[in-house]
Amino acid sequence: MITAIRGMKDILPPETRRWQAVEQTAREVFALYGYQEIRLPLLERTELFARSIGQETDIVAKEMYTFLDRRGESVTLRPEATAQVVRAVLENRLLHGAGVKKYYTLGPMFRYERPQKGRYRQFHQINCEALGSDAPELDAEVILLLLELLQRLGLGQVRLLLNSLGCPACQQEFRARLALYLRQQTGWCHDCQRRRDTNPLRVLDCKSQHCRELLAGAPVMLDFLCPACKQHYSRVKALLAAQTLEEAPRLVRGLDYYTRTTFEVVATSLGAQDAVAGGGRYNGLVKELGGPDLPGLGFAIGQERLMELLPNKETKSSPLVFLVALGTQPRERAFRLLQQLRQAGLASDMDFEERSLKAQMSLAHRRGAALVVIMGERELETDEVILRDMTTSRQQTIPTDCLLPRLAEQLAGCQSNSFGNTAIIGGVTG
Repeated sequence: MITAIRGMKDILPPETRRWQAVEQTAREVFALYGYQEIRLPLLERTELFARSIGQETDIVAKEMYTFLDRRGESVTLRPEATAQVVRAVLENRLLHGAGVKKYYTLGPMFRYERPQKGRYRQFHQINCEALGSDAPELDAEVILLLLELLQRLGLGQVRLLLNSLGCPACQQEFRARLALYLRQQTGWCHDCQRRRDTNPLRVLDCKSQHCRELLAGAPVMLDFLCPACKQHYSRVKALLAAQTLEEAPRLVRGLDYYTRTTFEVVATSLGAQDAVAGGGRYNGLVKELGGPDLPGLGFAIGQERLMELLPNKETKSSPLVFLVALGTQPRERAFRLLQQLRQAGLASDMDFEERSLKAQMSLAHRRGAALVVIMGERELETDEVILRDMTTSRQQTIPTDCLLPRLAEQLAGCQSNSFGNTAIIGGVTG
């Protein structure tokens, strides 16, 4: 038997209904804030990620799925979406016209790292990207969008961590001071020994408890902000005054393109890997990828981690009508009726094997059917069907031409007493 690749997980029913409910809620919230969906290829030229993410990041150095195609060109399965969105916006000339350009995307990403709970080699993200404004109001809006989405999904109380990474001018002195501090300390993990010489900011992102303790006396970026960056950060905090936030002066992101505002939403129930969402500004990225010097801002939600945290509320699909037919001619009639029900917008199904009445009713029960329509030779002769309510076990014989309105009436009752077409996640309707 061939099995799935390690770190790549099948998502199966009924879990897929929970995923669909989350994604539908995300689409609704994005629409409220004026975002449009953008769908991107899984493969990109390796150069896109090497230039944007940074050669010395762990993602580029150790985690990307990179290979040569048949023409010898280096291509990579996307490890993140922001650089892709910028590439697509530039290539398709979507920056023309006034106003902030707002996009979101949902889909799988790929990183070769050690699989663990909530973290896979193929994982899924919900991404938000806004291009065209450096206003602190946009920073606040993007963060509020994220918090509203998580609240609608029923995530409950979360911790919002906030920091500023300043601009390149701010970072120059900070990097020098940080590098000096890192060289003065001993006992760094193998990765941090490499990072302190190539990219000191990455040391701040280390998850090792020992390295975190060594960073206790390290300088913090907030002490090095220039007046403009300090004013921007103060304004963002003021706009978020109604939210419970924690300043995290050592918070950085794992990608090199971030500037100014950076943030995370964390959940302690996931252990050391506690971030369920994170993002920030990337004001130099558009220019780095060949476009104008245009500011940008966004976030990514790790969907696997999110699903681990959401209350495992049951989600139900549309109430099902199941057709039970006994005999060859009734089966042909039932098959035609099946298509009529579906064309009328009613979820319906039937058994295609020549099973007994008991076996077909058992199958309808296992499928969770709300109503069962039974027809045999006698019903065919009288142009009637037997309609059975699977909840109450009551059944009635009705003319076939009355079936559609009767089904609609009874299914409306089923939906009012159940979740019906809507999916419920954490007590919030999506």
